[in-house]
Amino acid sequence: MKHTSQLRRLTKRPQFLAAAKGVSLARGAVLIQRLDRADGDPAIGVGFTATRKIGGAVVRNRAKRRLREAARALLPIHGVPGSDYVLIARQGTAERPWERLLDDVASALTRLAQPGPPDPSRSRQAAPTSEPPLASKPDQDA
Repeated sequence: MKHTSQLRRLTKRPQFLAAAKGVSLARGAVLIQRLDRADGDPAIGVGFTATRKIGGAVVRNRAKRRLREAARALLPIHGVPGSDYVLIARQGTAERPWERLLDDVASALTRLAQPGPPDPSRSRQAAPTSEPPLASKPDQDA
């Protein structure tokens, strides 16, 4: 199922913020956000980010270089035309074995391409907590 959509880089902050409002899925060393633009343009938008939490500039740059190569190889195959993707480096992206990183990206792209919400066990929504009911204070006769 190879698509012939061209890849276009996301460069502006509003594009990244819009993608954050779409669906997202974390797999291994990468978190991927996907937004269906619904604008009729078959191009696939792709952006990359790495926060300072994962390391210094050298580590962040290495992580983004690896994500760029993974996206270049996998988005034309697994990406949905007319969508914007943001690949976010997680802890370990720079050191992860290349085959495992490719598996992480391919797995997330495949799942995000399917209709319906992503796997609930991997979604960003908080799971309901089962807190015990508050104990009532004993009656005090004064």
